[in-house]
Amino acid sequence: MKNIGGNCPAVLILGVLFLSCLSHVRSDASDHRYKEGDPVPLYANKVGPFHNPSETYRYFDLPFCSPDLVKEKKEALGEVLNGDRLVSAPYKLNFREEKDSSVVCKKKLSKDEVVFFRKAVEKDYYFQMYYDDLPIWGFVGKVDKEGKADPGEFKYYLYKHIQFDVLYNKDRVIEISIRMDPHSLVDLTENKEVDAEFMYTVKWKDTDTPFEKRMDKYSMSSSLPHHLEIHWFSIINSCVTVLLLTGFLATILMRVLKNDFIKYGQDEEAADDQEETGWKYIHGDVFRFPKYKSLFSAALGSGSQLFTLTVFIFMLALVGVFYPYNRGALFTALVVIYALTSGIAGYVATSFYCQLEGTNWVRNLLLTGCLFCGPLFLTFCFLNTVAIAYSATAALPFGTIVVIVLIWTLVTSPLLVLGGIAGKNSKAEFQAPCRTTKYPREIPPLPWYRSAIPQMAMAGFLPFSAIYIELYYIFASVWGHRIYTIYSILFIVFIILLIVTAFITVALTYFQLAAEDHEWWWRSFLCGGSTGIFIYAYCLYYYKARSDMSGFMQTSFFFGYMACICYGFFLMLGTVGFRASLLFVRHIYRSIKCE
Repeated sequence: MKNIGGNCPAVLILGVLFLSCLSHVRSDASDHRYKEGDPVPLYANKVGPFHNPSETYRYFDLPFCSPDLVKEKKEALGEVLNGDRLVSAPYKLNFREEKDSSVVCKKKLSKDEVVFFRKAVEKDYYFQMYYDDLPIWGFVGKVDKEGKADPGEFKYYLYKHIQFDVLYNKDRVIEISIRMDPHSLVDLTENKEVDAEFMYTVKWKDTDTPFEKRMDKYSMSSSLPHHLEIHWFSIINSCVTVLLLTGFLATILMRVLKNDFIKYGQDEEAADDQEETGWKYIHGDVFRFPKYKSLFSAALGSGSQLFTLTVFIFMLALVGVFYPYNRGALFTALVVIYALTSGIAGYVATSFYCQLEGTNWVRNLLLTGCLFCGPLFLTFCFLNTVAIAYSATAALPFGTIVVIVLIWTLVTSPLLVLGGIAGKNSKAEFQAPCRTTKYPREIPPLPWYRSAIPQMAMAGFLPFSAIYIELYYIFASVWGHRIYTIYSILFIVFIILLIVTAFITVALTYFQLAAEDHEWWWRSFLCGGSTGIFIYAYCLYYYKARSDMSGFMQTSFFFGYMACICYGFFLMLGTVGFRASLLFVRHIYRSIKCE
């Protein structure tokens, strides 16, 4: 009890941090009422190649006009994890105060600065700002390729005049957009010093749009009719898959099982066809505990935690927490909920390990804590080093790393241990309907397609086919600039994914037992989780065919973090597959007389 009491303040602080971070942007924006001439906060965030969303740099890493005093905005944990680095912008956009070609600064660009800007224009660099917490984007420059086949003849231009168009409703800012003046350019084609006069224009216009609906502009972009049609086609496609699979199970499995039950119920000697009813002959081995039971229990514990994390994230999404450009809210939620649910991993892993008659529960607990976080930590260390080498905003500051380590030390680890102690003391017994024989029955030779890898390929393909249409939109949002807000459809797809995974794993487990192969524990977990491997294979296709990402840093970030996400899916869906198979196996063996 001392441990629990000692950890309450840490958990309470984390909960307060979580709630404050999630409401951070919305509360800031709701307080913004202005009088004419009042300064409205405008922050420059970051710049980077348009096609490489992870490769972003600080705004003033490019030699723009810099104010005398650059003020950095204090950022929440999730904003830092998201790579946001907000600083005061050089433009002054006071409320309802128009400006026409106001000069920001006059600057002579050196040869090095011209080369720097030219490389940025060549890579389609964009910049992002926030005005009253509304996001705005623009391109740094343009490449003139018209009528030129040879890249050496291309002309490179830097935009030097920005026009801000702002809509307001009484004392509130409602919308902002920017246009780059196509006639006000700086020629960067040659390696020579050039003079640049950076200017901006501000136009204000009244609107009837209420303040509460100012973010709808961003939400609606993913709810356009042609997008919704594709989403609903994805849902219908998935539902058809579920219905076909359910019908397959109902007609094949239940008919065969019913015949088996009738035969076994009438006369034990009637069941002499081993090929058809082979699962009855291994009743003394089917509940023999698996090899590497500590690793198996740890995988179940981690999978259960990730499943709980996913459900909580969906709940927050469905109540509107992750509205567009609520900076860092998703990352904050992931870190905090993962920390708070670590007790689930400890409890499930240790409880199941003790049911499997394991003795070294402390080692099992350590393995559970490292099974997902270990690979994630190693991936993060490598990618953070790459980001530091590139001087990118994706490199986490030392203070943020300290905060994450403290969360791990003060919240995640203690809750993991407490969950493990609770699991050990639960004294739950493994409910096996049949006694296990002393010596295992030899598994007969099986055809190649009944081995683990072909079965995993079969098990992963159907769930993947149910979600692959929706995957494109998620990838385009996470690894691009498309906005995704249709969380209700995504939640339906997630439910379908769980159902298909459970059904296909149960079907393959039955066929495995019918072939008198009693080593179904690991197989059911691997078959359930194999969808994660298919998702990673889709990553290769998306990178090559559907995106324009390039460069070592972006490639490393894409494949590194997607490997961690797909590994998480593997653990979560593997847990779902095993739990469904365990329920099924217990049911069929409880329904017959086992000697």
